[in-house]
Amino acid sequence: MAVSFRREFVNVGEGDIHCVVTGDGPPLLLLHGFPQTHAMWHPIAPVLAERFTVVAADLRGYGDSMKPKGDPEHVNYSKRVMAQDMAALMTALEFDSFAVVGHDRGARVARRLALDHADRVSRLALLDIVPTRTVFETVNQLVATRYYHWFFLAQPHDLPERLIGADPDYFLDYTLGSWAAEDSLFDERAVAEYRRCFADPAAIHAMCEDYRAGASIDLEHDREDEDEDDRIACPLLVLWGARGLVAKAYDVMTIWRQEADDVRGEAIDAGHFLVEEAPEATLEALWPFLTEGSATDA
Repeated sequence: MAVSFRREFVNVGEGDIHCVVTGDGPPLLLLHGFPQTHAMWHPIAPVLAERFTVVAADLRGYGDSMKPKGDPEHVNYSKRVMAQDMAALMTALEFDSFAVVGHDRGARVARRLALDHADRVSRLALLDIVPTRTVFETVNQLVATRYYHWFFLAQPHDLPERLIGADPDYFLDYTLGSWAAEDSLFDERAVAEYRRCFADPAAIHAMCEDYRAGASIDLEHDREDEDEDDRIACPLLVLWGARGLVAKAYDVMTIWRQEADDVRGEAIDAGHFLVEEAPEATLEALWPFLTEGSATDA
């Protein structure tokens, strides 16, 4: 039987966050990354919904969620503000405590959510990232070449907006193809959804603001955490693509053990887009971690 998803537009104060909701059980928040939308979770969300109430949200600036203009300090696209959106979303849906799985930019929002709202995040899974601070502090030729978009998208308005806006489909398709493993295939319906949302000039601007924040105010917040010795308090699972940059450039487990006490993780045979490239292996890694705590997370 096909799983039915309920669409919601939830006002979180500054505007609406769009999400889809399905299932019945302990709440599980899924956060996508760049350049995608909540649709990236389509290979595994129906299975997760057999055990959880799944909330797959579009981040601020992405998909059908609000897209406010950036401010000079990029505050309104900081991961702190984006995490607050998600906390407010889950409050509106009447979930006090919940597990979170985030990929890419969504994983950065999820990490901030676990730090700023530690009493609400019961379990955290981060897919194919290391901390933003780590990337900038250890950047080398390999990282700069493969993560070129970090530096391109963070350029001042409106240079990247104009260049991407000249052919957004090409930029999107190039990004998906170059970050995935060579033999990966994406569902055409999901890609069509990504293209629809990515073509919006307001979305292009918002995504650039996301990266501008990553290169500025997010680093300030991360340094404050370091000064105050703030750590992720809940159990943490980290997954990364064995054929992607994260595996090539970083000692993933050593890095994340500096961020949390209860850390487990493994590499998945995929490039960057674990959920779409290797859904069965990703789900096999997520399931025991999420269900281990599900009895007490309702």
